[in-house]
Amino acid sequence: MASETRLGSSFRDPSGFVYFQDGVLLRQVNGSYGPALRQLSESNLLRDLVDANLLIRHDELDLSYARSGDAIAVLKPERVGLISYPYEWSFSQLKSAALVTLKIQKLAIQKGMTLKDASAFNIQFHRGTPTLIDTLSFELYEEGKPWKPYRQYCQHFVAPLVLMSHVDIRLTRLSASYIDGIPLDLASRISKPFTRLNPRIAMHLHLHAQMQSREANSAPQKRESRSVFGKNALLGLIDSLEGLVEKLSWKPEGTEWADYYNDTNYSPSSMFEKHRLVNEYLDTVRPSPSSVWDLGANNGEFSRISSGKGIQTVAWDIDPAAVEKNFLAHQNDALMLPLVQDLTNPSPAIGWSNRERESFIERGPAGAIMALALIHHLAIGNNVPLSDISAFLARIGMWLIIEFVPKEDSQVQRLLSSREDVFPNYVESEFEVAFQSDFEIIRKTAIPDTKRTLYLMKKREM
Repeated sequence: MASETRLGSSFRDPSGFVYFQDGVLLRQVNGSYGPALRQLSESNLLRDLVDANLLIRHDELDLSYARSGDAIAVLKPERVGLISYPYEWSFSQLKSAALVTLKIQKLAIQKGMTLKDASAFNIQFHRGTPTLIDTLSFELYEEGKPWKPYRQYCQHFVAPLVLMSHVDIRLTRLSASYIDGIPLDLASRISKPFTRLNPRIAMHLHLHAQMQSREANSAPQKRESRSVFGKNALLGLIDSLEGLVEKLSWKPEGTEWADYYNDTNYSPSSMFEKHRLVNEYLDTVRPSPSSVWDLGANNGEFSRISSGKGIQTVAWDIDPAAVEKNFLAHQNDALMLPLVQDLTNPSPAIGWSNRERESFIERGPAGAIMALALIHHLAIGNNVPLSDISAFLARIGMWLIIEFVPKEDSQVQRLLSSREDVFPNYVESEFEVAFQSDFEIIRKTAIPDTKRTLYLMKKREM
């Protein structure tokens, strides 16, 4: 009997839904979507978007794979390595996703179609490229109708980008609190002192927020009469949004760890040796599934070793500037995905029934975890017990490459300079005892010219 599980995020669209059948990801297309699906295919919009790597590829399967009788098609989309969320993206990742959404809308209009939603969650970084993963996001274009997802686009893209660019990069975390997009009135209130003289921001954020507030209290007939405009007006709106997004910028500097590798106690020879050891350990591991999560990856210095071996690698770091630099430097690396993540407060499961967006842990386990120059930040910087760190890492990975950094190290001394040393158990012998509850130590190598030790561990069978 086939095992079926409907995806927790797939329930809003009556056109179809996504589900797993025997571990295979499928998308059912319902009969109501028939006219749009025909136009999508017959206009060659589907082919053009897929060929341009703007829309996820799919195979069409027999209707016997459908979950209900109203299905007209069953699609098998190409799988994305890791589903990520806008509140985990760097500034330039969100900006590129915003521009791709507008590019897709422009191409759709040329083919008699339009996007019916503009959710940032519909964009994923697939093989290094922002790609639309919802094939059913299109509908037939009707002359005179407004662009239905204009407000959604502004809430999902314009509001967070303006806040990140003009106020504070950390405000991207608001997107985790507002799953339907940052409210425009809130974004306007926060950013207006910095942006009130910018005409495009004034139009698409401040005036848009005011209009939204007025329309919420107006009669439906009046709202309809104000919203009618033609194709040229629609194209003008898209061009204006595109101009706004393209001009938004953020310079990745001034954060605590943005220039970490310019301020370490590694000599060139010890750094070379650490590279060699990580490379050797990865060859020993050959992770299955073929994925590596590099925790505390900074600018991807060691993530590149993993992705260079053809392994899908996610480079997580708490510092948005480090992630931004990593993304900008490696946009052509189809196997590396830089993301922002605070491991002491990782992304939770959110949305309806806490199932729309999976938590950080639920998106694992990875074949292997790399935790280089990380443990002291968790154990000393955040007072997390060594046994808790071990248990956490065992939940998200099968193999572990971890670097123990002792108190004598200059980076640990930097942490201790601003707090009392209440960590008597933070020594290498206690580290090994704590981790051996969850892992078997396979190899242990001192890194020359440092006080650090690199470990290769394998998760114990439970």
